[in-house]
Amino acid sequence: MRVRLFELRLLAVALTVLWAAGGGVVLIAYRPGGPLDMLVGVTASLPLLVSVAAVIWPPLVTSSRGSAGIFWLGLLAGLLLVPSIAGVAAQVMARNSEPLLPSAEVVYPWAAALLATAIFAGLGLSRQLIAETGIGPRRMAASIGFGLAATALIGAAFAGASLADNAALRDRPSVYSRFGPTSPELTPPQCDDVLVAATTAQLDLHIQGNVDGRSIGTVDLTGMRSGSDISWTAQVVRPDLFGQYGAIRIGSSAWTQDPGQSWRTVSPASLDSELIDTTMLGQALSPGNRATAEDRGLEYVEEAQARHCRVAIDGQTFGASFPQVFWLIGNASMAAWRGELDFWVFGDGEVGMVQGSVNGDAQAILPHGLLATVQVTLTATDRGQPVSIAPPKSGQ
Repeated sequence: MRVRLFELRLLAVALTVLWAAGGGVVLIAYRPGGPLDMLVGVTASLPLLVSVAAVIWPPLVTSSRGSAGIFWLGLLAGLLLVPSIAGVAAQVMARNSEPLLPSAEVVYPWAAALLATAIFAGLGLSRQLIAETGIGPRRMAASIGFGLAATALIGAAFAGASLADNAALRDRPSVYSRFGPTSPELTPPQCDDVLVAATTAQLDLHIQGNVDGRSIGTVDLTGMRSGSDISWTAQVVRPDLFGQYGAIRIGSSAWTQDPGQSWRTVSPASLDSELIDTTMLGQALSPGNRATAEDRGLEYVEEAQARHCRVAIDGQTFGASFPQVFWLIGNASMAAWRGELDFWVFGDGEVGMVQGSVNGDAQAILPHGLLATVQVTLTATDRGQPVSIAPPKSGQ
């Protein structure tokens, strides 16, 4: 009996530590500048009251089967809580100047963990109040009722404080953001809605690859696009190369540049797949690929509100979306590669940022390699602003 009591109390302590970590991150680091910042942190720490109750009054039962069931309930709460805390901590630490606006997908594991923790604690509290052998119907009903009530009250308090803080932040004067509109009246579209292709954009693309953790190179591309006209240069660093690629297309004229060579005239159609952001939109973020996109909630990127979405992606689609990856992997086939792509849709219905990765067989890249991984980050900023694309000096 004492061993079971110790095990259940130890599990309750572990849950308390996890809830303290999650609430502590929000309480200490969450500072978007609203009048209720501190209250949001306090309400995020309310589950501590529930887990501490389980430490004081562990949900002990006499039967081995019942004790095992309660232990698995507490363990389930911990397993649900860890990724939820990690997600909130990442959002708060990376964007501590932005309000918490989680989606249903993000809230679900947190609420499920809170419900499991509250029922776990309720079984201990009911043992003190209800004289019943084992876990009878009265004790079980009281525990579930306590769990539902605690989850509803704490969830409502946290959601209310977060929404009130966000509403207060909306009264701040709108500021310029290179990522998109900052007006609080504009709500970013859903992940599977129609995406608008920006008329113009400043582009930055970073690709890095590794095989079994060993770098195989990087691509850093900067440029601009206006409609189907494009101008960019890319610095490519590999163990066997340090050079610059480039592409310019203006109407019916086009030029490209390879490392160590001057600009040369090419067919404009040869650059149809080199339009960077619109190429990516037509491939990785086509309507078919976004049909099952995961909504990760609303976030703020440099003061501009965006909807964070995620899609699964295969290697062939990744290669078609970012053909610059073949500067790093050569002729290696990406047919069996798999990965994920996150994208942020802003209030103007345009995609301003994309991040993701794919991985797969590395033997075609390095003979003794096992797993190759390629990561990509693309930003399309100052969209819709005037840009001027000029031909290369050697091509005039």
